Amino acid sequence: MSEPVHPATRQRVLLVTGLLGAGKSTALNVLEDLGWETIDNFPIRLLDRLIDGPDAPAPDLRPPLAIGFDSRTRGFDPNKVIERVKKLVGRNDLELTTLFLDCAGQELERRYNETRRRHPLAQDMPAASGIAAERETMEPLRRWADMVISTTDFTSNDLQQAIRERFGRDAPMGTTVSITSFGFSRGMPPVADLVFDMRFLHNPHWNPQLRAQTGRDAPVGDFIRTDPAFEEAFGRIRDLILQLLPRYQAQGKAYVNIAFGCTGGRHRSVFTAELMAAALRAAGYSPSILHRNLSARAADLVEDPSGNLRGSAPLKR
Repeated sequence: MSEPVHPATRQRVLLVTGLLGAGKSTALNVLEDLGWETIDNFPIRLLDRLIDGPDAPAPDLRPPLAIGFDSRTRGFDPNKVIERVKKLVGRNDLELTTLFLDCAGQELERRYNETRRRHPLAQDMPAASGIAAERETMEPLRRWADMVISTTDFTSNDLQQAIRERFGRDAPMGTTVSITSFGFSRGMPPVADLVFDMRFLHNPHWNPQLRAQTGRDAPVGDFIRTDPAFEEAFGRIRDLILQLLPRYQAQGKAYVNIAFGCTGGRHRSVFTAELMAAALRAAGYSPSILHRNLSARAADLVEDPSGNLRGSAPLKR
């Protein structure tokens, strides 16, 4: 019977696969930045040869290894891949995980049209035909994978963030909290766990002296605080978050993403996000903060007091 291997000394191996165009190359690039050794388009039949044997010296000094492969590999057979990987999973010197990157067909078609590339499985057919054939081929791997990430609504930056959160070994233990401000006029962040809409507050955009400033400027913050609804609403949101974070941690959730939105993402959401970050720091957390639309120009479409979109024709009754 083999001796048990301490988890800290196990070779960490990540198999990265999925649909073509779903973001495999992006994921591997991020993993490389995180200190992983990465290999793309690897013939999976050679996997046993690539991974060091169980008697290799100093396994704790080996960097984690990420291996990318997809349906283009010659002789690719998902069922044989699964059989081969199952044998490796049984080795006590390896920590092996499979990541499958998925994406909706229409979004994949858009990406192929945007890049003007042909789908490898549809050289003489529409991209949709190749995507459908590939999805059917890859379905056994998708069902079997340890982790599935759908990139349908992800930008490249969103996928990069998701990979860093899941596979960055330098991330602190416990629950990592991030706070994002954003503008609804530019879409919601796809990875937010908690979203708070701050558009019920008075909008500094309509004050000519404040419009060019942001939620980081004191006059904007003072203006928002004059809204009778702000203090009570902020206190309740803060208390809710402080109540939920320990429960998320107890459930083993490693990352909690909190988002505050307003119309343009430059005033109310920014101020609230900064204030909430300060409140969480006072409570012992160390949240990171990202203002997604702070550097963007003021929104062209913002709600006016009548409920219409500014710049649009009045609604017909």
